[in-house]
Amino acid sequence: MSSWVRPPPSVAVVIPCYRVTRHVLGVIDRIGPEVNRIFCIDDGCPDGSGDFIEAHCRDPRVNVIRHAQNRGVGGAVMTGYAAAIAADSDVIVKIDGDGQMDPALLPEFVAPILSGNADYTKGNRFWELGEIRRMPPVRRVGNLGLSFMAKASSGYWDVFDPTNGYTAIHASVASYLPFDSISQRYFFETDILFRLNTLRATVKDIPMTAHYADETSHLKISKVIGEFAVKHVRNGLKRIGYSYFLRDMPVASIELAIGLLLLTFGVLFGGYHWYQSSVADTSTPVGTIMIATIAIISGLQFLLAFVSYDIANTPRTPMHPVIRRRPVPMPNALKDGGIRDSAG
Repeated sequence: MSSWVRPPPSVAVVIPCYRVTRHVLGVIDRIGPEVNRIFCIDDGCPDGSGDFIEAHCRDPRVNVIRHAQNRGVGGAVMTGYAAAIAADSDVIVKIDGDGQMDPALLPEFVAPILSGNADYTKGNRFWELGEIRRMPPVRRVGNLGLSFMAKASSGYWDVFDPTNGYTAIHASVASYLPFDSISQRYFFETDILFRLNTLRATVKDIPMTAHYADETSHLKISKVIGEFAVKHVRNGLKRIGYSYFLRDMPVASIELAIGLLLLTFGVLFGGYHWYQSSVADTSTPVGTIMIATIAIISGLQFLLAFVSYDIANTPRTPMHPVIRRRPVPMPNALKDGGIRDSAG
């Protein structure tokens, strides 16, 4: 009598390649045998990363995919996701080709997903205080600020280090991502957290260290923090609309609405009467002051109650065991000759 035996899980690695010829071969060499496929995405690299890998790499797991034009790290990763899903991979790991991420940590990123404890895992370089000192000061301060904004916009209040690009995702969850809507540039890592929250996917931080040597960083925190702040506000408003007014309307929705109304009324009412009193050079009546003060304090209390509910509402139950993977079409930006695939 024959019995069905589940095949071992298939793990794929996606490596966006843009000016990483000095380090990418070393990264590939350190990827262990637990990985079945490696997709190197030459993202319109001026150094010819794809040709370089094909000429010098003999690892049979490697497939080189080329973008005719540079699409950014997000665009490269989504191309890799689509290729890995088409190859029937179960878990997709994304690491950079610049040598900052240790491939030896890969099993730690994959294990929570295979054990059914997470849908998505990401690295956290801030877990050990001693290691934080090794991070360049600008990155350290910038990541702290971006982490708080990412918590509020994504709804994952228990994760940190949102710009960390060492990630893993279950292919079934990845198949439900809006491939053509996710940010293609450096906002990709934090934008995908927002997208995952709309799916109610479970995210888990993985402690790690980063290696900073002679690699070139293309992300300048000082230049993108303003752009990131605007996008975080946009995503935060979208998430609240989806989660608290479109998909569901829990008590927190009422707390948010009342809190905003009271706070707005208190500020406008108090500000108007303060201005009128200053122009007339008279004292504002105590009753008017109390009305404004009570409205502002009550509004803040309602908003704090909403934030408390939102923190408790962080997704905790993985979704990949109960959903079926769906086919993923090629991203629109890569159709009509925008991509070339070659086996290593």
